[in-house]
Amino acid sequence: MKAILIIGVGTFGAQIAKRMTELRCEVMAVDSNEERINEILPYVTNARIGDSTNEEFMRSLGVRNYDVCIVSIGDNFQNSLETTALLSELGAQKVISRASNDVQMKFLLRNGADEVVYPEMQMAMRIATKYASDSILDFIQLDSSYSIYEMKVPREWDGKNLMQLDLRKKFKLNIIAYRHKGQVDVPMPDTVFSSDDVVFVVGSSRDIQKCFRV
Repeated sequence: MKAILIIGVGTFGAQIAKRMTELRCEVMAVDSNEERINEILPYVTNARIGDSTNEEFMRSLGVRNYDVCIVSIGDNFQNSLETTALLSELGAQKVISRASNDVQMKFLLRNGADEVVYPEMQMAMRIATKYASDSILDFIQLDSSYSIYEMKVPREWDGKNLMQLDLRKKFKLNIIAYRHKGQVDVPMPDTVFSSDDVVFVVGSSRDIQKCFRV
């Protein structure tokens, strides 16, 4: 069971807190807004009202004792930056901070963040990729080069198995799972696809475009 400190429980931070509690983490929520703390309190292990830029208050939290500290302050970047730097100075094991643009991301990484999440950019990329083609049902970016794509099976695959398609050799793509009649399974070399199936493919955007002609 991991101990998680979440600083800033607006919409984004509150959703993280609730989900991590569901995953059986011990969650401490912190916010300067009393109303937000009262709203999140039933969903977390503990919660405190306080100023995360105040060193004395932050020391009282014992930040070293948390496996992960998440700074999800979205309405005041200066506070987010100061909180991130303070967590690092106080010896936090891992600091993850939220950014709203590339400039913020760079500053956070330079001032103590071990990792930066950029939800607006990630959602924009997902929506743009998903709706750019009727063949793409969903998209999860893994890094700057590779992603997982949920794709409709092309008509020309109908009746062919994974070995016959030979996607790894031809397109440098790997099918990690497929959905057939509502059931998800891991494909074997002799798995035969139908045009009603959906496949989950790992690869680069360029190779996906070549293979699926999107």
